[in-house]
Amino acid sequence: MSENATDPATGVFVAQRNLLFTVAYEMLGSAADAEDVLQETWLRWVKVDLDQVDDQRAYLVRITTRQALNRLRTMQRRKEAYVGAWLPEPLLTEPDVTQDVELAESVSMAMMLVLETLSPTERAVFVLREAFDVSYEEIAAAVDKSPAAVRQIALRARRHVDARRPRQTVAPNVVRAALESFQRALETGNPQGLLDVLAPQVVLVNDGGGIKQAALRPITGAEKVCRFMVGVLGKNDRPVTVAPTVVNGNPALLVRLDGEIDGVMAVRVEDDRITGLYYVRNPEKLSRVESETPLTLR
Repeated sequence: MSENATDPATGVFVAQRNLLFTVAYEMLGSAADAEDVLQETWLRWVKVDLDQVDDQRAYLVRITTRQALNRLRTMQRRKEAYVGAWLPEPLLTEPDVTQDVELAESVSMAMMLVLETLSPTERAVFVLREAFDVSYEEIAAAVDKSPAAVRQIALRARRHVDARRPRQTVAPNVVRAALESFQRALETGNPQGLLDVLAPQVVLVNDGGGIKQAALRPITGAEKVCRFMVGVLGKNDRPVTVAPTVVNGNPALLVRLDGEIDGVMAVRVEDDRITGLYYVRNPEKLSRVESETPLTLR
């Protein structure tokens, strides 16, 4: 797309690009598909008569939402054929995103998985209303529903999410402390160290996409998760290094085997223990992490 600063359409689009990408990503869980949605949005935006648009930001969000809804329905068929558990594509994000509690929660791995349980329209309504405070009237225009219907969808989606979201918001320093303990245990291959930081009913979701070794179903229980992690990383002759990073607005770990990226681990922490572990090993989902270019959301 053109970057000509004298072009009003380009200037408006570039100014809103981070916002539009985040909307699309929260709806899709895939950065690659979100980029495609932005390209489709751009192609439609340049054909719009800007003099006829009262609120350019709302109009762009509307186009993005419609394109993301179309893409989401297509992605559902792909996910049905996906090998093993599916996790969102991790995003390397700027460290200051962790200070925006609402934004960090909305793009966290745990929340993105909860959003997967909503219907496409429910997800669009929830994301626009809860994460971006878009008015019911604007959402109605984006999803082709009446404002009254959107209010009902929003209420239903909020109840659904509230029943499944983490019980409490944990400060980033608490998450980092749990991750540091987990990191030391991984690097030293210390099973007891892992057990000390894992909650008894911790759940591990592992995404290898049929390319890397991964559990086909979630693993529940500290001892089972410990055995799996030690088994996956311990059977490699190559040295394991684990480094802290910020993924999806939250502290995470980047795992390397002999210097090559093996995967990204995001966590859910409650009461100082890890209750959810999300390990993305599918190399097709790690390109943005390998680029080492953190994103600024919104």
